[in-house]
Amino acid sequence: MTAKILDGKAIAQQIEVEIHERAAAFEARTGRRPGLAAVLVGDDPASQVYVRNKERACARVGIQSHMHRLPDDTTAAELMALIAQLNADPAVSGILVQLPLPAGIDPTPILDAIDPAKDVDCFHPQNVGLVSQGRPRFLPCTPHGVLQILHRSGISAAGKHAVIIGRSEIVGKPMALMLMQKDSTCGSSAANATVTVCHSRTADMPAICRTADILIAAIGKPKFVTADMVKPGAAVIDVGINRTDDGLCGDVDFESVKEVASAITPVPGGVGPLTVVMLMENTLRAAEWQAAQ
Repeated sequence: MTAKILDGKAIAQQIEVEIHERAAAFEARTGRRPGLAAVLVGDDPASQVYVRNKERACARVGIQSHMHRLPDDTTAAELMALIAQLNADPAVSGILVQLPLPAGIDPTPILDAIDPAKDVDCFHPQNVGLVSQGRPRFLPCTPHGVLQILHRSGISAAGKHAVIIGRSEIVGKPMALMLMQKDSTCGSSAANATVTVCHSRTADMPAICRTADILIAAIGKPKFVTADMVKPGAAVIDVGINRTDDGLCGDVDFESVKEVASAITPVPGGVGPLTVVMLMENTLRAAEWQAAQ
């Protein structure tokens, strides 16, 4: 068996077309363009790339990009003042602060200061709580991208055992919450899973992974998931992006696992493009919600 390669880039392009049409209709109806404010502090090379990708995505879907690049020596107070300014700006529908922040700035109070109605990364505790209750204002971008890949590739989660490797606030925890809900933005087939979360203290992780119908790797360790950890015929979603001497790779040993799985996402070109496009979706949703108030 050789796995079907799930083309995240193609799926992202499909969703971008849908968002572009909705954004154009929103502008025609309200006379306003959705606006995304991105805040980048310092000159971290990876962060520079991520923010540039988000700016380009905004241009493709018809969202106004408001870029704020701040020097490395920016203080927490100065950053808080900018957040307050963006919260009050009606031209800004959504706000994201690119992580990581420079050493010395605690990200938690910064992210908590973003207006929950503009929190398009879905990090604010109010929005996290709404996700946990199954009535989200926004969905976290990467987990939502995973749902879109599964749904648009015809892979149902309903009644399946989903194993998530990693318990981060950005991917692992919200992914588990979303998969166990009764419904989703993609319908009930992208929800209703039985979910197990593995982490650094999990005993005999390979044995648990081998029970997964859907295996989602988000642990941040290059090629951590090997073929002997995968049940034959499982769908494997690789969320990891690791920079190694040999270039980018995921958390899954792609070459060996693709011979066991029924479907697999590559790195790059899998989940990554969906993360960016779901940020565009959240920004448009924020604009629509704000216009209705």
